[in-house]
Amino acid sequence: MSVITTERQGDVLVVLSDNPPVNALGAAVRQGLDAAVAEAAADDSIKAVVIACKGQTFFAGADITEFGKPMADPPLPILVDKIEALDKPVIAAIHGTALGGGCEVALASHYRIAVPSAKLGLPEVKLGILPGAGGTQRLPRVAGVPVALEMIAKGDPISAGQAKEAGLVDRLANEGSLLEDAIAFAREVAGARPLPRASEKTVAATPEMFAYFRKANAKRFRGFEAPAAIIDLVERTVSMPYQDGVVLERQGFMKLIMGVQSAAQRHIFFAERKASKIDGIADDIAKRPIARVGVIGAGTMGGGISMNFLSAGVPVTIVEMAQDALDRGTGIIRKNYEATAAKGRMTAEQVEKAMGLLTPTLNFDDLAACDLIIEAVYESMDVKKEVFGKLDKIAKPGAILASNTSYLNIDEIAASTSRPQDVLGMHFFSPANVMKLLEVVRGAKTADDVLATVMALSKKIKKVAVVAGVCYGFIGNRMLMPRQVEANKLLLEGATPEQIDRVHVEFGMPMGPFQMADLAGVDIGWHRDPTRIENVRDALAAEGRWGQKKGAGYYDYDEKRNPTPSPRVAEIIGEWRAKTGTPQHEVTAEEIIARTLYTMVNEGALILQEGMAQRASDIDVVWIYGYGWPVYRGGPMFWADTEGLKKIVAGLERHGFEVAPLLREKAEKGERFTS
Repeated sequence: MSVITTERQGDVLVVLSDNPPVNALGAAVRQGLDAAVAEAAADDSIKAVVIACKGQTFFAGADITEFGKPMADPPLPILVDKIEALDKPVIAAIHGTALGGGCEVALASHYRIAVPSAKLGLPEVKLGILPGAGGTQRLPRVAGVPVALEMIAKGDPISAGQAKEAGLVDRLANEGSLLEDAIAFAREVAGARPLPRASEKTVAATPEMFAYFRKANAKRFRGFEAPAAIIDLVERTVSMPYQDGVVLERQGFMKLIMGVQSAAQRHIFFAERKASKIDGIADDIAKRPIARVGVIGAGTMGGGISMNFLSAGVPVTIVEMAQDALDRGTGIIRKNYEATAAKGRMTAEQVEKAMGLLTPTLNFDDLAACDLIIEAVYESMDVKKEVFGKLDKIAKPGAILASNTSYLNIDEIAASTSRPQDVLGMHFFSPANVMKLLEVVRGAKTADDVLATVMALSKKIKKVAVVAGVCYGFIGNRMLMPRQVEANKLLLEGATPEQIDRVHVEFGMPMGPFQMADLAGVDIGWHRDPTRIENVRDALAAEGRWGQKKGAGYYDYDEKRNPTPSPRVAEIIGEWRAKTGTPQHEVTAEEIIARTLYTMVNEGALILQEGMAQRASDIDVVWIYGYGWPVYRGGPMFWADTEGLKKIVAGLERHGFEVAPLLREKAEKGERFTS
């Protein structure tokens, strides 16, 4: 059956795409649309054309399976020009999402009608590229420069209502009668001439518009090539004839798609999808039903974890030991929801609906009705084993028992129950209701259906989940450790906290190791004995320099939490340099990169070698979504490939590190970690 069919509705030709799941604009779809345009051009009895899609959505973009391959005829830029050149009105009937190439098809149509729930967008920038089928040229002409810059340089879609306000949508249809309304609209405009062609419109633009947009988004775009290229392109071409502008658009597209940043961003796009696949487990394995979730602990993590499920419509029973802790935790959950509502991202009704799904209790036995129970208590093996021992007696048969531990051995926790097959790790990242990453830790005895159930559930709660094996720190925190160890050594050898942090920020990280310590709390994991001072961190903690929350940590902070280098910290570091007799040298940026980032790659190679991660791209997903690694560098393992594995090995050897056998082997064979 053809993915594109045409049918006559009187003098209107209805062109329908049926290419599930998202009507991607693959070769067969483009060829079908091309034939439909030719059919309309050749038949004088056809007065207008409606382009619509079956299924859940309008064309939601390119066919990702064609990425990196030569595009089959007709290429999309030629096809959209043919649509626009037709001498009969073409109406795009939009539901679901019109994204990327789908939005460009809509822009090339003479008129656009959409249901209120539809969204339109040009998200190519998120793959490190720019729209390549006239999007950068038609959108400013149709919707104006400010809207176009927002949509193209940021890549976020807008609602049909916003699109109508901007002139991108001509009419809103009823949710249940889009096709009928589109056909009626087509008959209305059948005789209209001249046809409104986006490429023929002129656009008002001033240099101030572009300067304002650059300044307003400087922080967001820092380090990224594509947004800057998009703004420059639109600024250069708004006053040009369309046919000249599209030539520059094509050149800009080709330059970006051949670059490392786009390769990195496309790598992460595919890596995220690959991460959900579990080696050795069939996709269609029966999952366990999860109708109610239990959470033990109503602190920062427990509350945040609960919100993920409440927001997805899953009832939660949250347990605490004391009423004041329970009240405080549920109060913070409500406060977080109300803050979201105040920003217009939720309605008051949605807040009440989410809170209505929450059952706070002091009675551990109330967890007996839960299908999944997540422990989010203090990070102590003894405490966790005690909790799981109690759970073993209370939880119903088949319930999944999960620990939110960041470091501890899941197999040891599972051994404190009579059902280790039902136990795994669910390591959420703080704040748990915001951060997208979820490390799902597979124990030695974790049942396949338990792992598959939790991985599937992660999508429902909008997390990007990665399977990790049982080792200290799993994937992310295990790789963080060598970075922190070396950063601390560098302090004693002559570097300053601000120098080390600056190298990381210039690399593209949101913050450096010491800024991160101040944000998280210098006292996290501290032994709490002010008389026991064994390193710089102990000395800071003993003086109450616990980070931003105290106005002092590795940096001094003002009332707005702005950091400045601390003379007292310099003194403490100086004292420790003298006390340890550490030889001093001038620390370079190259040395900081080698000792704090190359060592992470080395640890990643060990993780792969030991089978603690399924694939190198999973490690990249962990670092992009859990730690703010710059997406335009593609994660640590992709970045290592682009740096060159021989260079990484040489850098590690130069600074006296033992090179992971897998890293050395790949370097010697000229292989990569990521394909």
